[in-house]
Amino acid sequence: MHPRNIHRNGYDFNALCTAEPALTKWVVRNPSGKATIDFAMPDAVKLLNSALLKCYYRISQWDLPEGYLCPPVPGRADYVHFIADLLAEDHKGQTPKGSSITGLDIGTGANLIYPIVGSQQYGWRFVGSEVDKTAFIAAKLIAQSNASLKPLVTVRKQSNTEHIFHDVINAKDYFTFTLCNPPFHSSAKAAQQGSQRKNSNLQRHKQKRALSGKMPTKPSSNDADVTLNFAGQNTELWCPGGEVKFIKRMVQESSDYKTQVGWFTSLVSKKDSLRPIYKELEKAAVADLKTIAMGQGSKVSRFVAWRF
Repeated sequence: MHPRNIHRNGYDFNALCTAEPALTKWVVRNPSGKATIDFAMPDAVKLLNSALLKCYYRISQWDLPEGYLCPPVPGRADYVHFIADLLAEDHKGQTPKGSSITGLDIGTGANLIYPIVGSQQYGWRFVGSEVDKTAFIAAKLIAQSNASLKPLVTVRKQSNTEHIFHDVINAKDYFTFTLCNPPFHSSAKAAQQGSQRKNSNLQRHKQKRALSGKMPTKPSSNDADVTLNFAGQNTELWCPGGEVKFIKRMVQESSDYKTQVGWFTSLVSKKDSLRPIYKELEKAAVADLKTIAMGQGSKVSRFVAWRF
């Protein structure tokens, strides 16, 4: 993980359980004897996120509507820290902090994770945009219910599902950067299959730990029928054409805001998606293009950044 990522050395479950006592009953031991949770259990994952946000980001009020995406905080934080490095290149190598830096989070989701991390780690201002009504209400409630967020984070409703920057960036706005975790899958079926694969992998690991006798079983109301931890609504998980079509549309719209945004950025989940995205960026005649790799354990991810 990024050197400034406060989660790079793993989870301090003593501190987390102190911050969120309800997490305690979900803590188990992995085969090496280290504390962990069963990541196949949605309640455990949600409480872990709540504990992380309370312990490290000064967030006292955070909740999600049922069925909405509960993202891993450490991986989301990495994206923010690498954006900080990108901005530092234009600030004589110094990481810029404070409310003069403003970010736009496209599709902030009900969880509001990127604005939380960026505002609390660097003091940046954020606008989060959201097309889903329920997610918009949830994100806005989080922003307004936490004293640490209220002066720095606002949420705007995107009224048109076909637009990304249009109807969100106002005439007098200027954003230092934009960021986005676009819908990865191209259909609801593909999203469901992806979630099922992830859940099956978690269940296999859980069974192995249980067979080893090193993972005690914790009581759960839904143990018999494990709910997918990888929840998410259509707008969070998929769109026609998947991430390639979404990011290409983002590139096309970005040319209308050349003077109102410093850096446009977006996560790209699949390496194979880069080629068509590069072609679209070339067509848009961007002045600068970077692809920034991020690594979390064995997982390699990346984001593209461009400006005019």
